[in-house]
This record gives sequence, C-alpha cells and structure tokens, in this order.
Amino acid sequence: MIQPLGNFEIKQSQKVFTEIKTINPNVVLRQNIDFPEKSFYKLRNRYRADSIIKNLKNSIGSDSVIVGLSHFDISTTKNNIKDWGVMGLGYMPGKACVVSDFRLSKIHRNSQFYKLVLHELGHRAGLPHCKIKTCLMRDAEGGNPLNEEKDFCKSCKSFLKNKGWQLI
Repeated sequence: MIQPLGNFEIKQSQKVFTEIKTINPNVVLRQNIDFPEKSFYKLRNRYRADSIIKNLKNSIGSDSVIVGLSHFDISTTKNNIKDWGVMGLGYMPGKACVVSDFRLSKIHRNSQFYKLVLHELGHRAGLPHCKIKTCLMRDAEGGNPLNEEKDFCKSCKSFLKNKGWQLI
C-alpha cells in the first residue's frame, strides 16, 4: 500500500503508484491522511519517522506492506544523535516504511524519490545496506548518493526475486 501523508501531492503519489505497480501489481494507493498526532518534533520542525512507521503498521492487515510518502522533513535516533534527519526509514524486515522528498535534489527529485522508495522497501523485505556504490541499497551515510545509484546489485536483486519481487 502507498499512503500519502499530509499535503503530499496526488500527482506525485500516482507516479510512485504506477512505478511500484511494475514490481508489485497488487499495490494499492490510499487517500492522503494526516501525520500521526504525536509524531511532530517541534524543536526541529520535523516528523519522527519511527512514530509514523508505528502508526502506519497498525493501519494494515498482517499480510500487507505500507510505505508512507512525505514532503516534510523526517528524522530518527541514530547512535547518540536523538534527531538525525533522514530521507527514509524502513525496518528490516518490517511491514511499514516512510520516505520524504525533503532532502532530495530539486533537479532529480522524481528519479531520486523512486529510488528512495525502492531502498526502503528493500529494507522492509530484509535487505541490509550494500557496499556496492551503484546499488540502490547503498547507505547514504549522511549525504545523498541517489544519482550514483543505478539499480539493485546482482546479490540484492537475487535476494528480492526470492522474496517474490518482479524485477527486470
């Protein structure tokens, strides 16, 4: 399921829906909903990704997967940093993930956003970060390497195909 959050644009969520449908023909696009009530972190004007994920996973059935789409900045706790800004967050494995286009390049936003969605869905399926620099599962390491990432590497692609993904 694709779940737009807040003011996420319908046109952009439909684009993501169309792209994801190529690897999962059963995907469903939901209507926009508000961010979870207690997920806003006022000190940094961000939403907490872990709170969003917790709320999203409670809104679906046991055999479903959901990805939240956001225009707002999102964050999580990383190591000793309580409020680490992220492009996306997905637990490995898990039922829910969330992505935000807030930190993406203005010029390449659409292609980067789709790659980001695939990356977080990869985590959700059980994939860890990959060392191969052109793989979609590469760790951003605090930056934005999405223009360098081309596709899932051979190993990650094989893992996902075994999970039922319909990859080319």
